[in-house]
Amino acid sequence: MPIVPDTKDWTWVLERRCPECGFDASTTPRDKVANLIRENAYEWQKVLGHAERLRDRPAQDRWSALEYACHVRDVFRLYDFRLGLMLSQDEPTFPNWDQDASAIEDRYNEQDPLAVARDLTDGAAGLARSFDSVEGDAWDRTGLRSDGARFTVDTFSRYLVHDPIHHIWDVQRGFESLGTVTDG
Repeated sequence: MPIVPDTKDWTWVLERRCPECGFDASTTPRDKVANLIRENAYEWQKVLGHAERLRDRPAQDRWSALEYACHVRDVFRLYDFRLGLMLSQDEPTFPNWDQDASAIEDRYNEQDPLAVARDLTDGAAGLARSFDSVEGDAWDRTGLRSDGARFTVDTFSRYLVHDPIHHIWDVQRGFESLGTVTDG
């Protein structure tokens, strides 16, 4: 059954703590984002190493842990591409990405968890290296989402890192509702 698309504008996470996952992008220093990405990739390795119920959806309107991991893998890749645009072009507009269409077209829930784990780690490492390379005024460079939301590299970094952190929370909550015990 397809997931109902999330149409919320999550840019509010730049202004206040997320009441669900508890992450506060508004107080997160930009120079911590690369390490948060690396730490998050480690958390996903623990999730993907937990094969029991990895493909089970905790509710009809929620992704499975494997689907969330595929999404995060793709987020890391996409945001590395978008960061590259911001650093190499003047105020680029990012191509639109339909995450729900990607989940269906790429059959997220049928993918090999070990391959997803490897690709997620690689994507996280590449994105973290890209953020590590940003210096000085480059943090103020801008880019536009296709809906017109404007980001600096600084706000883009903090907005981005909330997504994979929030999805770890989603997965943990999903495992709890499935009655699955995890060590993470």
